[in-house]
Amino acid sequence: MATLYVSPHPEDFRSLLALIAAEFCPSARPRVVTDDPPTALNARSRPALVPDPGEGSAALSGSNAVAWYLASQGGRVGGDVKQQSLVWQWLSFADNELIPVACAVVFPLLGVMGMDKKLQQSSRAELMRVLKMLNQTLEPKTFLVGEGLTLADMAVACAVLLPFKYVLEPQDRKVLTNVTRWFTTCINQPQFVKVLGKISLCEKMGSVTPQTHTADSANAANANAANAANANAAGDAGATNGPPKTEAQLKKEAKKREKLEKFQQKKEMEAKKKTQPAAEKKAKPEKKEIGVISYTVSTQPGEKKDVVSPLPDSYSPQYVEAAWYPWWEKQGFFKPEYGREDISEPNPRGTFMMCIPPPNVTGSLHLGHALTNAIQDCLTRWHRMKGETTLWNPGCDHAGIATQVVVEKKLMRERGMSRHDLGRESFIQEVWKWKNEKGDRIYHQLKKLGSSLDWDRACFTMDPKLSYAVQEAFVRLHEDGVIYRSKRLVNWSCTLNSAISDIEVDKKELKGRTLLPVPGYKEKVEFGVLVSFAYKIDGSDEEVIVATTRIETMLGDTAVAVHPSDPRYQHLKGKAVAHPFCDRKMPIVFDDFVDVNFGTGAVKITPAHDHNDYEVGVRHNLDFINILDENGLLINVPPPFLGMKRFEARKQVLQALKDRGQFKETKDNPMVVPVCSRSKDIVEPLLKPQWYVNCADMGKQAADAVREGRLKVIPDHHIKTWFNWMDNIRDWCISRQLWWGHRIPAYFVTVGDPSVKPGEDMDGHYWVSGRTEDEAREKAAKRFNVTPDKIALRQDEDVLDTWFSSGIFPFSIFGWPNETTDLSVFYPGTLLETGHDILFFWVARMVMMGLKLTGKLPFKEVYLHAVVRDAHGRKMSKSLGNVIDPLDVITGISLEGLHAQLTDSNLDPVEVEKAVQGQKADYPSGIPECGTDALRFALCAYTSQGRDINLDVNRILGYRHFCNKLWNAVKFAMKTLGDDFVPSEKAQLCRKESVSDRWILSRLSAAVVLCDEGFRAYDFPAITTAIYNFWLYELCDVYLESVKPVFSSGEDGARVCRQTLYTCLEVALRLLAPVMPFVTEELYQRLPRRRPQRDPPSICVSAYPDSHEFCWHSEEIDREMEFVMTVVRTVRSLRADYNLTKTRADCFLQCIDSSTVALVEKYSLQIQTLSYSREVVPVAAAQPVPDGCAVAIASDRCTVNLVLKGLIDVEKEVAKLMTKKAELEKQMEKVNEKMAKSDYGDKVPLKVREQDAEKLRQSRAELEKVKEAVDNFRKMM
Repeated sequence: MATLYVSPHPEDFRSLLALIAAEFCPSARPRVVTDDPPTALNARSRPALVPDPGEGSAALSGSNAVAWYLASQGGRVGGDVKQQSLVWQWLSFADNELIPVACAVVFPLLGVMGMDKKLQQSSRAELMRVLKMLNQTLEPKTFLVGEGLTLADMAVACAVLLPFKYVLEPQDRKVLTNVTRWFTTCINQPQFVKVLGKISLCEKMGSVTPQTHTADSANAANANAANAANANAAGDAGATNGPPKTEAQLKKEAKKREKLEKFQQKKEMEAKKKTQPAAEKKAKPEKKEIGVISYTVSTQPGEKKDVVSPLPDSYSPQYVEAAWYPWWEKQGFFKPEYGREDISEPNPRGTFMMCIPPPNVTGSLHLGHALTNAIQDCLTRWHRMKGETTLWNPGCDHAGIATQVVVEKKLMRERGMSRHDLGRESFIQEVWKWKNEKGDRIYHQLKKLGSSLDWDRACFTMDPKLSYAVQEAFVRLHEDGVIYRSKRLVNWSCTLNSAISDIEVDKKELKGRTLLPVPGYKEKVEFGVLVSFAYKIDGSDEEVIVATTRIETMLGDTAVAVHPSDPRYQHLKGKAVAHPFCDRKMPIVFDDFVDVNFGTGAVKITPAHDHNDYEVGVRHNLDFINILDENGLLINVPPPFLGMKRFEARKQVLQALKDRGQFKETKDNPMVVPVCSRSKDIVEPLLKPQWYVNCADMGKQAADAVREGRLKVIPDHHIKTWFNWMDNIRDWCISRQLWWGHRIPAYFVTVGDPSVKPGEDMDGHYWVSGRTEDEAREKAAKRFNVTPDKIALRQDEDVLDTWFSSGIFPFSIFGWPNETTDLSVFYPGTLLETGHDILFFWVARMVMMGLKLTGKLPFKEVYLHAVVRDAHGRKMSKSLGNVIDPLDVITGISLEGLHAQLTDSNLDPVEVEKAVQGQKADYPSGIPECGTDALRFALCAYTSQGRDINLDVNRILGYRHFCNKLWNAVKFAMKTLGDDFVPSEKAQLCRKESVSDRWILSRLSAAVVLCDEGFRAYDFPAITTAIYNFWLYELCDVYLESVKPVFSSGEDGARVCRQTLYTCLEVALRLLAPVMPFVTEELYQRLPRRRPQRDPPSICVSAYPDSHEFCWHSEEIDREMEFVMTVVRTVRSLRADYNLTKTRADCFLQCIDSSTVALVEKYSLQIQTLSYSREVVPVAAAQPVPDGCAVAIASDRCTVNLVLKGLIDVEKEVAKLMTKKAELEKQMEKVNEKMAKSDYGDKVPLKVREQDAEKLRQSRAELEKVKEAVDNFRKMM
């Protein structure tokens, strides 16, 4: 095992970083030691890591090296080389930008350094400046690098840990909303919590009483802390009694001290400047809030929106999303028949069919629905734009239990009646009435999300067509013997008086004794305790001690079980125990299921009320005594317990055992309590005769379909779960004791003939199924060989499990069992997309039922998306206040509005208060209006093929800003194109394109390929990233800026440039259309058409860009432009350093060779425009450049010389170059030291050695250029 040496000081952020990184190690974490590392290790600073001896590696010291090693074990250092580079960049940011100022502010408060108020004030201002930069960077992000937490987040979070604890007051955090959100997300990760515990954020900055620790710890900590401030490396000094330092180390520390002194002097100068009277500044205009603009043109529903009026100045979701959906629907764009004469005629482009996972009729939209529909609609729109015959079929589930509960509550609230007061038929009429009034609410919400469903084909699972299919499926499966009658244990809700499915049972974990509310009980009921009591051996004084968490069930005990090899009970073979409350003699049975080491090794057996005991009862032929009726009252028990409520009997049984002297003890016991998700009642295992589906053969077929590749499950890490369920599948209970639902078409037979003995309810021989009662009567008469008039039938009162009708949904919606056109065209479907949490409950059953009843798989692929969690990774829960209605994200809502939703919910006051605090923390200003497009884009951007999505609402707002960027880009472009612009009939090159044109068309072609590949692989983040990067970083930031001079010149190049710009806009809008349907339609309608008479009327039925048509990608041009942008960024950086906001300066670019000179000449206009330079002059390396230039290294091929004579402070410029020189020399020294080691050639891989040599070469080249620049400036001094 590896050993990690850390500082014992609780505030040593360097050691904390290493400890947090260690928590992410997937296997054994290192042993943590707070002593100094042994001298022999030559690792004098803490943290230090000594790898496992078996690994043969040298010791690592310094927080970055140790943390990198540990984080890499857990895959937290970036997914590729680019991400790893970014992680290193953030480590450098933490060390060089954050830690010095953080320590300068915090250490005086902790008493580590002397208090200098002026220095501390200036340092605090510098800290806020750096954090504001970080705040801006985090605006569109949840984490610093990629979509998950990396070492970058760990390092920067540790660097800001002390400021958040002791410096940043609430008003500071309000300014730093993105940093605070990100920091809170980090410290709430389990790994952080384990190391840091609960972090309290600063309320008021002031001196802090040091935490108690030993003198040695304090000395070590202070040494580490001081070094952190002075040298950017905590603990380099080591302990005060460490070994003597080498000359190199002392020299290194002197340099670091000198650096800190310069930093402190700088801060003092800044503070001094602030005390001097400043010139009066003009008041800045107030920052405008996000505007809300409404669409006010009178437009009848279904009529086309006005696209002649000018576009508003800025993007507003309310304006953009108005009127489009009714027009799309009226035009029939969402129907597979659109553009086709006959859907039964094969389409050479193919057919795409997907059915919606039918939401509950009682339901309202939540983020899970929003995610599901965003993904499904993107896929549907993409397939439709690809020219395929496309159908996304909507539907709604009757939701048996949920709907019945809603209507029962409504009846009791409004009329004071139960369903039994009304009677079955009248109650069902009430449900239908409620459904017709309220049941289509979810459809309206789906339309708000832009879901392009064919509403003419919408189905409800209780519709006649689907009800007929359900009846047919039951009858066929019953006739085949797949459905059968049996008496077994079911999940029973006493409140609902019904069996419920496993998915409707919540598993509530208890750590020990807990009082829980139970419907029907005034007082809370005790759970989480284990009660031990004794059974007397019949005919002797000996006793056997057993234990249970449900003491009332001992009234139904019929045996005591022990392990066959347990020596303690061998003498009790053939013996029995006596029940204390009745004359029941209960055998002692020997069974392998008993755990010898748990408790006394003896277990009470209640076969009728426990799943494990049921199996034991079957194996040993025990009595099954049911002690509970459907309402939870005790039956088949002796007085005084008879008729008692189950949890009242719990107390009485316990007291009776105490009175008899058979009670032993009660102790806390961690356990899981099954709770009905609908009624919140405690679920009871209850023996009931029910209908079951034999799943053995169907499960094998479903598993084989995946094994043989006929059914593809994506992502493939779910396949293991699939096989686990299918290979170990149990029979499925499909009876539900409800009134609302599909009544089971099965009839109990009574034969009016003395020769036929009466049957029992659980005897399947006396049950027949039929599509009609007459059909059932004919079957019964034939079975019992009597005439039909002697048959009396009683239809089962129960209804079918809702999942039964959902299981045949993919074909029942098309009219099965009738051979319809839709069934032949659209079944089997193409894809099933849903959440992985219902893989078994719905997906598996569709596959099984489809194969059994139609002989075909219902779809070819299953794509399972992740589960949505909040920004902190927590499950969405009303009690946490983090359940967000997507419509609130779309339209916006105030904090008070969020609070009001909690008040109207069923939460108890304690949970409401907890949820209110959660909302205040996450949404201090409420949720701004983001719009449907931004929400959809965010959901798709988050949808990596994993298990969870941590959704940050603030990031959705970032995508609203992206919409505004699109809006402004298209407005600018339309103005640039002009009213008379006519696009060419086809997008093609004319060979007159400028280098900017060719580059942007290359990037457009690359985006087309990435989007197409992304859709095919269900890689939605790849799609959104490709589109976002093209629009924002390539089209807007580079191309539109670089061609402005071309447009203003009025030359022939402007005409070509306009065609290029139009192509980019039109194609990029079509690329984006499946993800953002509203804003793309609004902007697309404003663009002129290539072929006005033949082009499609809407972007949603236009062709999706194809890589065969847009095949202009050039890696050579991309490489050249990447070089150009490196130069541009270098010039911009220099301009920013010298605050040249408006002044243009000449730019001399020193090039290493003639090819680089030629490249600069080729792109000189682009460099000049994008860098805001007056003139760009390429010169050879040997040629002189003018005196008085600011110099920056763009790359090893090019040095930027910005002529600043008369505009800058020369001494300042020399100081900066000297700093750069020192950094380069330090880098080279490190590489040289590494390469000089004796075992370098043997132990270091060839690739790493080549990289080191290249680093050294580049550093040498840059160093020479820096020296030249310093000499140049000194000539001016």
